[in-house]
Amino acid sequence: MNWKEQYQHLSKSLLTVYDQSEANAIAKTVAESIGKGSLLSLNDKEIPSVEIERLNDVLKQLLLNRPVQYVLNEAWFYGLKFEVNENVLIPRPETEELVDWIIKEMKNGKWKMKNEAAHSNYSSGNDQLTILDIGTGSGCIPIAIKKNIPAAEVSAIDVCSEALHTAINNAVIHDTEIHFQLLDFLDESKWNELRTYDIIVSNPPYIKTTEAKTMSDHVLQYEPHKALFVPDDDALLFYRKIADFSLQHLNKNGVVYLEINQQQGKETTELFQQKGFSVELKKDMSGNERMVKAVVNN
Repeated sequence: MNWKEQYQHLSKSLLTVYDQSEANAIAKTVAESIGKGSLLSLNDKEIPSVEIERLNDVLKQLLLNRPVQYVLNEAWFYGLKFEVNENVLIPRPETEELVDWIIKEMKNGKWKMKNEAAHSNYSSGNDQLTILDIGTGSGCIPIAIKKNIPAAEVSAIDVCSEALHTAINNAVIHDTEIHFQLLDFLDESKWNELRTYDIIVSNPPYIKTTEAKTMSDHVLQYEPHKALFVPDDDALLFYRKIADFSLQHLNKNGVVYLEINQQQGKETTELFQQKGFSVELKKDMSGNERMVKAVVNN
C-alpha cells in the first residue's frame, strides 16, 4: 500500500467518528507525521510494514475518539512542535492568537517598559523583561514567547507535576531556558514564592461545568478536566485571583494578557475594571471575544 492509498483508507474509516473535512484533515496529519513528509511528496511511495502496523494502531485509537494529537504525542503551536499527552491541554489556535498579540506588542513597543533601555532592546540585567505564565500545561505559551523574545526572562507555573514534566521536556526540545515551578496558584499563601513581573499571561480554566454537555466526546473523554472547567457559581475564579495577584506582583507599566471564555467578555472586563485596571477586549479571527489585555491604572 502506498501513502495515497493509506490516506484514502484513513479518511474513509474516520467518517464513522468525524465529518468529511475533519476526517481528511486528521488523515493528512497522521500520514505526514508517520511518513515524515508532506502528503504530496509521499504520495506513491510504498509504506514499510513497520509503519503499516503503527498506522493500524493509530486508527484504532482514533476510532475510540482519542484526539489525534494525543495519539501521535505531538501538536503544533506557533510554528513549533510540542509533546502533548493527557496531562496537558491540546494547544488551540485561539491561544496562538493570544501569544501573537503579546509578541507583536513587545516587538513593536506598544506598551511602556521599566525604562527606555528595556523598552528598546530588552537588555539583560536589572532591566530584563520578566514574564510569568500561570497554568502552563504543555509550556507552549512561555516557550513560544521565549523563542521569539529570547532575551526575556520567562517563568511558568502549574499545579500538576505531570504537566510540568511535559513542559520541561518541551523546553529542552526547543532549547529554551524557562524557570518552571510546581505551585497551586489558587492558594494565595504561595504567592510570596513568586517575584514581580512585567507581563503576566494565562489561559486558565474558564469553561462552566454546565457547558460540558455542548462539548465533543474527544475533549470530554481525554483532555484534563482540571485545566478546562470551573464551578458554575464561580466561573471567574481564576480571573479574580489573577487580578488580585497582578495588583501585588505586576511591575509598574506591566501588562496582563489572558484568554477568556467567549461568553464572558463583559463580565471579565468588568471584574478587572472594578479592581482598577484599564482593559482592552479583543476578538479572535472567528469574531469571538476571546482575549483581554489589562493594565493597572496608576
